[in-house]
Amino acid sequence: MSNIPADLKYAKTHEWARLNDDGSITVGISDNAQEQLGDMVYIEVPDVGKLVAAAQPCAVVESVKAASDVYAPVAGEIVEVNGNLVESPETVNQDAYGEGWMFRLRPSDPGELEELMDADAYESFLESESH
Repeated sequence: MSNIPADLKYAKTHEWARLNDDGSITVGISDNAQEQLGDMVYIEVPDVGKLVAAAQPCAVVESVKAASDVYAPVAGEIVEVNGNLVESPETVNQDAYGEGWMFRLRPSDPGELEELMDADAYESFLESESH
């Protein structure tokens, strides 16, 4: 079973979201998503300052198997991106919830985070998807 940290929130499009102390939200793709995609070969992160809507594609990951959009789990403004992924996309495979984070955003409505799934709900969601 994939690693699903309990302190994160999850979107049905397989992004995770972590609320930071400063109110920003760090976003990446779940361990399950990187496992399904396989070895990452290219990652395109959004531009800092870009305004995104919840569920809007804002980044792209390409693996040896497929290219996939990464969606904003909540609406907000991109305030930081993980530039290391451009040079080392495989970081997402090695540490999806740590060094493999993709971007940080300042949410326009912090309450949107509560609409995402918790770890138990995401695990149930993954099980239902695999049947």
